[in-house]
Amino acid sequence: MGVWQSYRLRLERKRWRIRAFRKRRNLVRVANRTDRIREDDILVFSTFRNEAMRLPYFLKYYRDMGVGHFLMVDNDSDDGGAAFLADQPDVSLWSTTASYKRARFGVDWLNWLQLKYGHNHWTLVVDPDELFVYPFCDTRPLRALTDWLEASSIKSFSAMLLDMYPKGGINDVAYRPGQDPLEIANWFDAGNYSIYRNPKYGNLWIQGGPRMRVFFADEPWRAPALNKIPLVKWNRDYAYHSSTHTLLPRGLNLVYDEWGGEKASGVLLHTKFLSTFAAKAQEELDRKQHYAAGREYRAYAEGVTQNPDLWCKWSEKYINWRQLEILGLMSKGNWA
Repeated sequence: MGVWQSYRLRLERKRWRIRAFRKRRNLVRVANRTDRIREDDILVFSTFRNEAMRLPYFLKYYRDMGVGHFLMVDNDSDDGGAAFLADQPDVSLWSTTASYKRARFGVDWLNWLQLKYGHNHWTLVVDPDELFVYPFCDTRPLRALTDWLEASSIKSFSAMLLDMYPKGGINDVAYRPGQDPLEIANWFDAGNYSIYRNPKYGNLWIQGGPRMRVFFADEPWRAPALNKIPLVKWNRDYAYHSSTHTLLPRGLNLVYDEWGGEKASGVLLHTKFLSTFAAKAQEELDRKQHYAAGREYRAYAEGVTQNPDLWCKWSEKYINWRQLEILGLMSKGNWA
């Protein structure tokens, strides 16, 4: 990368940080317990809207993993989820009625909270429908992974978004509040993925899976990106550029080995496709707060009217992280 391009990326990073500082005015403090954050706590940052059914299991899942504190932004929910979070002793909560779209789909809000509270912490940015899986997660807490990353001078850790779905119609089995979503949505596409390298930011761009296969079959290049870098040893000079797909400085995006080896990586089990999906898709389509005039949610809203079955003969039923490594969807790298 040339000197001029490097300079332009530094200016871009500065722009996103200034923008985050300005967007802090959108956030209203509901419950600020950040004084309880310990020096070595792993922090979760998340933006949500009307996810009351998912939040109990979301908190349990990441607490069991070893997360010390949750910093959450409620984007104008009306289902009681914010009240539930406000009562949790390890949650700090902010609310906003501001435009999700004008906050770069929530990135500005979380960039601000990470700048203010995430410095020198390992931070994990996930949505309530994303369950982080990493090598040895069945026997080792998240702290073991972050300790190894730190000892190896690795500052960022990637996780491919893996769409999970049920066998049968999406609406056939009702999801209960607090239920493990993998009890219903426990199938995934083992293949059917395309990967290319973004020359400007250096990250890998991944597309495919059931969303491309079913909802974007006629325009596969418009399918959602599946590459994410959710786990970072945060520094106040950092900034997310596009959701958790892209980071600045650029070096944080180099989460793969260009020389033929494998770096350790994880997976985000994406449990979007539950019985709540149809109503959620229509709600987000009506709000018009998503990328490209809600093109993704328009495709969903049109597709779910037939209660689609995303399962196909090449689907795999989820077992554990070792299965995902065998399939090449994640890697333990040289972490033994």
